[in-house]
Amino acid sequence: MDKYDVKKAHKALYAPSAKEFSLVEVPELSYIAIDGHGDPNTSAEYVNAIEALYPVAYGVKFDSKRNLERDFVVGPLEGLWWADDMSSFVTRDKSAWSWTMMIVQPDWITPEMVTDAVAKARAKKDLAALERVRLLTLAEGTSAQILHVGSYDAEAPTLDRLHNQYMPEHGLTFNGHHHEIYLSDARRTAPEKLKTILRQPVKAVVGG
Repeated sequence: MDKYDVKKAHKALYAPSAKEFSLVEVPELSYIAIDGHGDPNTSAEYVNAIEALYPVAYGVKFDSKRNLERDFVVGPLEGLWWADDMSSFVTRDKSAWSWTMMIVQPDWITPEMVTDAVAKARAKKDLAALERVRLLTLAEGTSAQILHVGSYDAEAPTLDRLHNQYMPEHGLTFNGHHHEIYLSDARRTAPEKLKTILRQPVKAVVGG
């Protein structure tokens, strides 16, 4: 049985340069997702979301392998981040952030499979955020991205360069939420070695 791996199927999306921004075309992809708000370092809502996503992700994987004979590698944790004032990402005012945490799914995964995985996860442990897990389809299109190596709080200079140099210089503006893809396990990786893809959907400035 071949095992699907989104990082190999869409290599350009998951292996950017750490030196320069690049533009990629992100196709429509599906995710299991949970929405929330607040500082991820202090918010119980954030912890609850992560605790719910993983058992559902593995439940979907096992059901797919057993019932459809289609196995896949569980993708990395990803997050959409936004705020009323986007400068809060540069100033790191995390209390102002809203987020959607998510894990990418193969295109054959259905809402019914997710619902079933949620029910099975609940039967094992009634986690607080299980009822909020949903299947999300996202079509980001043209996006600028770069690999950030280092702590999450050290992202600000790169985001400042993206927002205030790269995008204006290329006649681009925002076209979706800031997107992060966590390639490292923060529980097992030193902060200075964390690898995170920073992605921003963009579009041409009208009249630019």
